[in-house]
Amino acid sequence: MATEEEFKAAAEKVNELTKRPGDFELLQLYGLYKQATDGDVSGKRPGMFDLKGRAKYDAWARQKGLSEDKARDQYVGFVEQLIAKYA
Repeated sequence: MATEEEFKAAAEKVNELTKRPGDFELLQLYGLYKQATDGDVSGKRPGMFDLKGRAKYDAWARQKGLSEDKARDQYVGFVEQLIAKYA
């Protein structure tokens, strides 16, 4: 199980990638990060003209029900995969 320090270190490592991950990967990161830090999605889904906000909301909503600990573990594992691919 990933510790809070490992989670924070992984979040910092994302900013050090030499190549930018694809949009799907970035949304996956966002959803896992939000689930790990804030829990289940809250608020209303953005309207159809807010494409970016809607995509981010949906990425977070896909993680609904995942515990914060498991989301933290998955986030750290996903960052490790991105480092191997984009560093």
